[in-house]
Amino acid sequence: MALSVSLRGTREPLDAPLVALVLGPDTVLGAAVAALDREMGGVIARSVRQRDFRGGKDEVLHLTGGPSGAHRTLLVGTGAAPHRATALRRGAALAARRARQLGVPTLALHAPGASRPDEIEALTAGLMAGAWEYAELKSPPPPTDLRPALESATIVVADVAKAKAGLAAGTALGEGQALARRLAMMPGNLCTPGYLAGAAREIGRRHKLPVTVLGRKELEKLGAGSFLSVAQGTPQDPKLVAIEYMRGRKGDKPIALVGKGVCFDTGGISIKPAPGMEFMKFDMSGAAGVLGAIEAIARMNLKVNVVGLLGATTNMPSGTAINPGDVVRAMNGKTIEITNTDAEGRLILADVLGYARRYAPAVIVDAATLTGACVIALGHNATGAFGTDETVLNEVIAAAKAAAEPAWPLPLWDDYKEQISSDVADLKNTGGRAAGSVTAALFLKEFVDEGTPWVHLDIAGTAYSESDLVALPKGPTGVPVGTFVQFVRGRAR
Repeated sequence: MALSVSLRGTREPLDAPLVALVLGPDTVLGAAVAALDREMGGVIARSVRQRDFRGGKDEVLHLTGGPSGAHRTLLVGTGAAPHRATALRRGAALAARRARQLGVPTLALHAPGASRPDEIEALTAGLMAGAWEYAELKSPPPPTDLRPALESATIVVADVAKAKAGLAAGTALGEGQALARRLAMMPGNLCTPGYLAGAAREIGRRHKLPVTVLGRKELEKLGAGSFLSVAQGTPQDPKLVAIEYMRGRKGDKPIALVGKGVCFDTGGISIKPAPGMEFMKFDMSGAAGVLGAIEAIARMNLKVNVVGLLGATTNMPSGTAINPGDVVRAMNGKTIEITNTDAEGRLILADVLGYARRYAPAVIVDAATLTGACVIALGHNATGAFGTDETVLNEVIAAAKAAAEPAWPLPLWDDYKEQISSDVADLKNTGGRAAGSVTAALFLKEFVDEGTPWVHLDIAGTAYSESDLVALPKGPTGVPVGTFVQFVRGRAR
């Protein structure tokens, strides 16, 4: 269950089981904090004055409350961040995470000076991100160890009426990211292609959106040989899913959001090493991002046309699996030599991008945990971004920055294309280790209409983390939901 977030004015007393103050190095505490500080014997101002707390990034100071009012107070630092909304979001996430660990049922959060809608949105989304957890498969702890769950949070603001729009947008975004993270965190034996299709149908029912689901037979009729080559090693039925959100002006071309949905990736015949293979349940994070984005967009009721598309299957070695050296034909007629069955995501996306053509989209943005090469190039701090239209590429990168999901442009030059040239087919699905993320993007480009602006986001390093991220636990991060939503909002009328 997602965290419930509400608003309250600064004139009301800060009395909660836990009060979190999100502060930068030079934040003026203000009247609301001064009143709380008096109740606590001046310990907040004294901690700041004596530099016991300096407002540094991720700095946390836990103070015991006074005889009345707040039971405990948490000072959370943002550091001298250039992008305030991003810093507030991270601070709120860290506060909610600490609150959940402490076992308090409710939290009051105040970031002095935060009043703009984007700041309130950031605080709301941050609280929901920090409070999120996936405990559906865990046995409950013994009664003696059981702590209350964090169920609600209140953001303290100077003007409640002015902050309502930010709260609504932040809640919508938080719900979308929570949905994407839950789907990604589920094990592959539960979050199957059929389950992803069912999640799309649930979104459709909730928001009255048309949903199309194509299985193996329908894909065969469409000639989706590239997608089906990945799915031929598994008995699970592959799914191509389209969910339509058409609340913009009639006749406007839709934005197409496309996601890779490999529910588990063994690598196929080109099998992956065993250590760390359990993280390959996250190989459907692009598809989860599409569903989370549609959920958030629908909750925001944006006046825009969007179609979300995803291709879901598992990549398994078996007696029927595709072999290195085989040649398959994609939906657009191009033939592909399979040189590595672990480069399966691009084979799926080739046909999903081909299917997107029927919507005549104004622009296509896809997201996929596509290449380990992108992780080598950019690490876990930035998504790799490629595009056929520089203006649209910059638009997506700006959206990613605003969403606190930074992206960095990488080249999409034809100079690299020779690496995916095949002796027996139109192209091959890998180009070797050198510039692996670039050649993967160039492969995808072959399946997009030349006149359609297209951006590819390689989220292999950012969609999930194998270690704790301080504000978030290890596991799914919610990327690329924020980027998708921010880009769509920028185009909404």
